[in-house]
Amino acid sequence: MSSSIVAHRGDRTNPASLERGSFSDGARTFHVFASSDSAPDSFQVFMGTDRSDLVLVISGLNSGELKANWGPGWRAASEEWREWFEVKAFMAYYNGDRPSTSEVRVCNG
Repeated sequence: MSSSIVAHRGDRTNPASLERGSFSDGARTFHVFASSDSAPDSFQVFMGTDRSDLVLVISGLNSGELKANWGPGWRAASEEWREWFEVKAFMAYYNGDRPSTSEVRVCNG
């Protein structure tokens, strides 16, 4: 049984306001967008900046009942790659574009 993926585009007048961050797998760049400005219940990951190639939707952020739905062209990716991708997507959603570890300062106090 196949379920359809619904990606909420949120504020269509300024989609950049919904972008939470981006990451790369070395060959492609992916952009993470919140479903809305206020208390989003999902986020979407697109390949590229035009938001035409939907890769992943994570829903249930507010309820805690997380569900991952993969875009049609991405369901065949290896389980290892999809797990890596989900981790990177969550990092970009919650932390934005993070600096490299050489630029991170740590406070012990």
